[in-house]
Amino acid sequence: MKKHLLALCLLPVLGLSSVPASFAANAAINPQNISTAPSIPTDKLQSLPWTPLMPPVSQDVVLTASSASLNVGELTGSVAAFVLPADQGSLEITLTSLVKDLSVYAPNVLILDGQMQPSAFFPSSYFQYQKPGMTSGNRLENVMKLTPMMGQKQIYMLVYTTKHDLTETTRMINPAKLYAEGASNAIPDVADPVASHSGQGTLTVKLKTEQNSGNIMIGKIFGGSDAKPVVVGNVAPPTAYSAPAAAPAPVAAPAAKSEPMLNDTESYFNRAIKQAVDKGNIDKALKLLNEAERLGSTSARKTFISSVKGKG
Repeated sequence: MKKHLLALCLLPVLGLSSVPASFAANAAINPQNISTAPSIPTDKLQSLPWTPLMPPVSQDVVLTASSASLNVGELTGSVAAFVLPADQGSLEITLTSLVKDLSVYAPNVLILDGQMQPSAFFPSSYFQYQKPGMTSGNRLENVMKLTPMMGQKQIYMLVYTTKHDLTETTRMINPAKLYAEGASNAIPDVADPVASHSGQGTLTVKLKTEQNSGNIMIGKIFGGSDAKPVVVGNVAPPTAYSAPAAAPAPVAAPAAKSEPMLNDTESYFNRAIKQAVDKGNIDKALKLLNEAERLGSTSARKTFISSVKGKG
C-alpha cells in the first residue's frame, strides 16, 4: 500500500445535539490511521456503480436488498459509492443515516485517493446518534473535512457496513424525555427505544466546498501527474445539483516564466507559504504556490513540500 501524507491535526465536527460521550468517542478516532481499514481488491472497487457528486449538493440514497453490495471480509449488506471532485479545494461532507421503524444503517466510510488507494477511514463509531430536531429525526451523523492534494481530478468515498455492526444497536431518546427536556420539566423515568442495525437503510450526503483547509489530506504530495487515471465501471450519470460554489482554482504547476523572480520576492512567497502551512491553511499555501510559480519562482514548490512534510 502506498504511503500517503496526511495532516496530523483532526478536529472532529459533531452535531450540536451530541451528548458529551460523543466527544470522547470521536476523540479516540483517528481517520488518518488506515491500518484498520478493510482491504478491498481494486477490481471489486472498480466494478461498483460510482455516483458523481458536484458541490453544493444534498443527495438522498435508499439502500435496499437490490442495491450494490460488497461481501469482502467483514463487509456485508448494501454499499453506496461516490466520486467527489478533487480540484475545487477542501470538501465538507455531512453523512446522515436515518432511523426508520427502529432500524438504522450503521455507516463506515473509506476515502480513496485519485488512484483508488485508501487515504482515510471513518469507522461506524464516528457517526454518533443525534436527537431529533425541528426538521430532522433520529439519526446517526457526523461531518468529514478533506483536502485533496493537487494533481488529482477526483477522489472516492465508499460507504458500507459490517457484520459486527449488524450485531450492535443504537439507543435513542424516548419522545417523552425529549418533550420534558424541551419544556424544562422533570425527565420521566421511561425506557428509551432501541434501533437495530441493518444492512439496508436511508442515507443523506451533503457536500460543499470549504474555504478553510480540511483536516485530512487525501493523496500524495507530488500531484501524481505521471499517474494514469483510474477507470471505474458502471459510473452512474451525474446527479442533479446546483451551480458549484466558488472554489480555489486547480493547483497544477503552471509553466515558469522565462524571467527569474527577484530574490526578495522569492523570499516573500516562501515565508508566506511556510506561515500558511504552519497555521494549517493549506488552501492559502496552495494559492501562494500557484501565484509564485506563475511569477517565475523556482523554489516555492520545494518550500511547500518541505513545509507540509514538516507537519506530517
